[in-house]
Amino acid sequence: MAIEDNPQSRETYGLELRRRREAAGLTQEELSRRVVMSRTHIAHIEAGRRRPDVEDARRLDGVLDSGGFFERFLPSLKEGKVAEHFAEALELERRAKVIREYAPKLVPGVLQTAAYAREVLGSGFPAKTAEERDRLLATRLERSGILADFHAPVFWALLDEAVLRRPIGGPEAMCEQLRHIADLGESHRIRVHVLPFSAGFHALVEGFVSLMWFEDLPPVAYVEGLKTGRVLEVPSAVRDCQVAYDHALGDALSHRESLALIRSVAEEYEHAQQ
Repeated sequence: MAIEDNPQSRETYGLELRRRREAAGLTQEELSRRVVMSRTHIAHIEAGRRRPDVEDARRLDGVLDSGGFFERFLPSLKEGKVAEHFAEALELERRAKVIREYAPKLVPGVLQTAAYAREVLGSGFPAKTAEERDRLLATRLERSGILADFHAPVFWALLDEAVLRRPIGGPEAMCEQLRHIADLGESHRIRVHVLPFSAGFHALVEGFVSLMWFEDLPPVAYVEGLKTGRVLEVPSAVRDCQVAYDHALGDALSHRESLALIRSVAEEYEHAQQ
């Protein structure tokens, strides 16, 4: 059983954690040591600002002897809307004031067009039905809503050149996708930098990272691999990711040069259609 993930349900969940922690005679710091979580993370859960993942919830149940309450009633997004490992990152993305992403292979989800996203979500293993794909597609396209406000969040996209060259969905879909990114960049809604193949090895070559800053939370980093993803909140780990991003950004093309390259590759895809 799960309760719908909304601010009210997270607050209820947080209040129950606080009640059971205090009943056990534990401070947040003492509980954090026993469940191997940061005190800050526990404080955010109790305040209704964050949610634990399944493993965190199980450890809370074990330490507080709560009979599986925290796992059974773990707030979750509606089933099938996003991959489980991305659920927490999605919540944070919606609240972030600044987002800086590095994409090594695919266009970041927030920037994906319908045709591009449909191809990404409809491919891969295990195979999905048309209904499953369309449900995921609706959520993917909803994410672009965070760009509706021209000023927030501030969004930077650092794209490996492979993102531009990999023909996801064919020439027509790629032409539309790249022009969408260029339009956003030229309107100054987002900042775009491309890491060209000529840069060779760079600080982020190993994989995707999203850096997020907030008004009321410490900054976090989200890293992702095959079927896995993890939100990093330990300050030293977050700083390492921020420094790596800055180093990679130093190897990238300027915003203006990047937009010119994106437009050029879009034209190549347009000619391929003819």
